[in-house]
Amino acid sequence: QVQLVESGGGLVQAGGSLRLSCAASGSIVIVNINDMGWYRQAPGKQRELVAVITRGGSTNYADSVKGRFTISRDNAKNTVYLQMNSLKAEDTAVYYCKANVATVVGGLFNARDYWGQGTQVTVSS
Repeated sequence: QVQLVESGGGLVQAGGSLRLSCAASGSIVIVNINDMGWYRQAPGKQRELVAVITRGGSTNYADSVKGRFTISRDNAKNTVYLQMNSLKAEDTAVYYCKANVATVVGGLFNARDYWGQGTQVTVSS
């Protein structure tokens, strides 16, 4: 139906930068995408919100990443980005994107959350 494909993770030294991307696509009609966000999960910890952006561009960040990370989106490409600067060892985690996607299937409107498969970000100290 709808797939979210993430890219851009990897290994970086502390103080470095990475840019994550997440593109939504599907075999069904996507009417629009509402909120898009990035979450992360470190080993032994619960998944937590990193940043979220509305369709109109309003943003919200976790306190731990404010001033270092920037979320943005390209509605024409159904893509959300996460620019991560001044990375710290504690940013090491699997990063997941989530999107609330509105679709039409068989003439029926539906809106639900979809998750990407996750991309590993490792910051060495």
